Amino acid sequence: MSEKMNYDALLLKNQLCFPLYAASRKIVRLYAPVLENLRLTYTQYITMLVLWEQDGLSVKDLGNQLFLDSGTLTPLLKKLEKSGLISRIRDKQDERNVIIFLTDKGHELKNKAVDVPYKIASCIDIDIKEAVLLKNLLNKIID
Repeated sequence: MSEKMNYDALLLKNQLCFPLYAASRKIVRLYAPVLENLRLTYTQYITMLVLWEQDGLSVKDLGNQLFLDSGTLTPLLKKLEKSGLISRIRDKQDERNVIIFLTDKGHELKNKAVDVPYKIASCIDIDIKEAVLLKNLLNKIID
């Protein structure tokens, strides 16, 4: 026990997780005023992004793409349905599955959202090469 312990690995400044966490929170805060015009939260926005790309997904597939469990996704989908952006329909082949479809209003919202990525990018002081590198590194962590 006379050996000196090195606690540097426990310093907050040496953690990979903390800047990821802090950056994520900051990015989500940047989205808030931009998404307010669309009447969407960040989580609703990323849900709509997936549905604009692939309409007619099951709740399970949607959750897998967003890394969200059904306990988080179900109330979010209920709010999107109440606002008229999606409809939830039981799968005729397997009634345990619920399929999510965009409504006309949901499709129309895509036109209003098209400038969101550009507005967010203008708030972040990194060039396109750095952004692509960062995205690729983050995807490597996620995968």
